[in-house]
Amino acid sequence: MSLSRTAAVLILLFTAGSGTILHDSHNDFAVEDDTPQLDYQNPNWCHSPGLTNGEVTCHSPRGGAYRSTLGTRCEMSCDRGYRLLGRSSIQCLANRRWSGTAYCRRMRCHVLALIPHGRYSCTQGFVVDSRCGFSCDPGYRIEGEHSRTCQHGGSWSGVQPVCSDTDPPKIKCPPSRLKFAGPGKLTARVTWDPPAATDTADKSLQVILVGKEPDTEFEEGANIIRYKVYDQARNRAACKFIVRVEVRRCSGLSPPLHGYLSCSSDGNNYGATCEYHCDGGHERRGVSSRVCQFNRSWSGNPAECVPMEIKSDVTTASALLDQFYEKRRLLILSAPNISDPDYQLQNIMIQKSDCGLDLRHVTVIELLGSPPRETGRIKESLLHTKVIEGLRQIFRISRFYFSMVLLDELGLDRERFIMPMGSDELFSYIDSFMLDEEERERLELHRDFCD
Repeated sequence: MSLSRTAAVLILLFTAGSGTILHDSHNDFAVEDDTPQLDYQNPNWCHSPGLTNGEVTCHSPRGGAYRSTLGTRCEMSCDRGYRLLGRSSIQCLANRRWSGTAYCRRMRCHVLALIPHGRYSCTQGFVVDSRCGFSCDPGYRIEGEHSRTCQHGGSWSGVQPVCSDTDPPKIKCPPSRLKFAGPGKLTARVTWDPPAATDTADKSLQVILVGKEPDTEFEEGANIIRYKVYDQARNRAACKFIVRVEVRRCSGLSPPLHGYLSCSSDGNNYGATCEYHCDGGHERRGVSSRVCQFNRSWSGNPAECVPMEIKSDVTTASALLDQFYEKRRLLILSAPNISDPDYQLQNIMIQKSDCGLDLRHVTVIELLGSPPRETGRIKESLLHTKVIEGLRQIFRISRFYFSMVLLDELGLDRERFIMPMGSDELFSYIDSFMLDEEERERLELHRDFCD
């Protein structure tokens, strides 16, 4: 049966049941039909639809002004931030009920994870349109977006930021310091307390020293000491200070005329000692040494080197030799007489090598002839006969043939020559066997003096 025919029957039945009494020839009673009849014109056939936090849009067969007549279809939609659960479209049925139900549930985003060394706060929790702003602990800085918003689809905008340690540690070096070198030293021992470093993020830091350790010897001048430190994020901090070592110095000493100086340490620093030495044929007059004092002045007064005074009027050989002890070497030349050819040859060679002998601190003593005409001399100074006899006895020097005896500064017999000796050979022997290291160095410095 078609819907139109069914409606016609229902209308008829509804009309018949509205008060009309039918008489049947076979029945003596009346039947009342209370079955409800469909009425497409009833504007409130179904209850008026509603949707909390949403919107209902209905289309009725009778037009837009009717929202709940029979056959009305309604479209369900939720407000922003809500998700529709149930039927998105319902229809008013003949049983006065809608074909389905729906409701709007508030949409949420997942709970945001906490970021290390940071935090966040949200305007509305984790619902749609809530904005969560991120902040970092002291010493850290946001890398990435500073906020995220819960979007309509239930996902967060952007990506999760991180808190990076961008704040470098702090370190403070000790103040620079000045230290004076001790007496006779060119260095000074300096110590200090190593600095401590702090950081807003890390509690323990490793401080690295670049330079010499404290409580060690430092050279003269400015010594730069550096410290550096890194935190776990490799942020760097550094500091430096200066350790200055000062060597107090006196003005330079001038060597004496006909002499030289030998100094300890650096020569003119505090505590240095300079000794005076005289060249051959000269002797010191005055102090033997001077010391550089803390006030930068030298102790004492400068010494002089004056020509050595030889007392030839002594009456014993020992008195003569004592004048040369530790000062001069002696070359004793003996000949039977002044006309001896070996003596004459040697005398010529000695005169030519007089300067070289002086450089090597050698004094020549001549013993010539036999008593009563025997003579002894040092250059032009004549010796007493007892001194001549004493020298011959002490060193066993014969009067009957030419000979030379070479004595060191202690008066010891070091070499004998029975024939005239050239200067080169004589000097070679002295330089090789009788000079100390310092004398050799000075000889090299003054070797050209005799040329």
